[in-house]
Amino acid sequence: MKKLNVVMLGPGLEEKGGMGSVETLILNTAPSEVKIEHASTWDGESSTLKLFSQAVTFFLGKLLRGKVDLVHIHVAEGGSTVRKSILALIAFAFRKPVIMHAHGCEFHLFYEKLPKLPKIGLNWVWRRCSYIIVLSESWKKFYSDRCGLKPEQVVVLPNPVAIPESIPDRQNSEQVKFLFLGKINQRKGIFDLLQAFAQLPPPQREKAQLILAGSGEIEQATNLAQSLQIDQQILFPGWITKQQCQELLAQADVFLLPSYNEGLPMALLEGMSWGLPAITTPVGGIPELVTDKQTGLLVNPGDITGLKEAMQSLIEDRSWRLQLGKAARDCVAPLDVKIYSRSLFDIYYSVGARKENQDAKITNLKRVAE
Repeated sequence: MKKLNVVMLGPGLEEKGGMGSVETLILNTAPSEVKIEHASTWDGESSTLKLFSQAVTFFLGKLLRGKVDLVHIHVAEGGSTVRKSILALIAFAFRKPVIMHAHGCEFHLFYEKLPKLPKIGLNWVWRRCSYIIVLSESWKKFYSDRCGLKPEQVVVLPNPVAIPESIPDRQNSEQVKFLFLGKINQRKGIFDLLQAFAQLPPPQREKAQLILAGSGEIEQATNLAQSLQIDQQILFPGWITKQQCQELLAQADVFLLPSYNEGLPMALLEGMSWGLPAITTPVGGIPELVTDKQTGLLVNPGDITGLKEAMQSLIEDRSWRLQLGKAARDCVAPLDVKIYSRSLFDIYYSVGARKENQDAKITNLKRVAE
């Protein structure tokens, strides 16, 4: 099989979010016949303009040297959409096929606010792409209906997860540890979560601990915990390393993600892969993954009473907690990164084969013309 040279453009691999994790998993599982070179367009810390300029320079260099067969672009909403559209236009100018990988959990909100002309331009870019990879059927429907894409052009590929070979025995947990991993902010439902935890009856609250790991509005969350007089049972470890993340997942009993908007969050997949029942919300691709009362508990965004009742039920009923956790782990088994990689690289090969056929037709036409 001919070697495929792929340029991947997206956030830095150390980016504090799911996109960087997905990119890393893809790079780590690429077969020998696929060479992927990654360029960072944003890392959340450096100058966005400087980093993006460096990525464009790298990309143009590869294109001019003929070292690109396929372009894989990871995109979110807002400024990410603008930057990635520019990169796609550059690829089109060099007649290179583009796979656009949509991660933005709030893209629908961004898109609906766009004026008419930018919306038309963005739709044109999407339609020129070989494929748009989305995270769920609900997102496929959005991109097909709102952006005018052909259904066969939009491929549903849920985020992958590295399934741990074994998980701890949680039969004898004396304290129920509730774990959140992600951005500490309102969109993730953190302040709702603190209110709900404070409303737990004291006997149940004394049996529990709330661990909120991530960066963001930690000071505001800490102040709220103190005002609710629950700060002694709340732990804010800040942003953690991959190793620390694995340790917290091994120690936890329940995963929490009461978000208002999501794509298909990597943190949720990781929590479920560790056998943790999830208390989360039916937003984005989550309800296609979590079935209420079977693989987790679904609570509407902003429903503080519902959050409290869900936490209380899992504190009180150990056997149900363990049953939901086992079902959650079984549920995400098909999303193992090995299975995901085969699906993704099949898409790569199909695009590569299509490009070879197109190039062959153009060559033949030139020969006939001569």
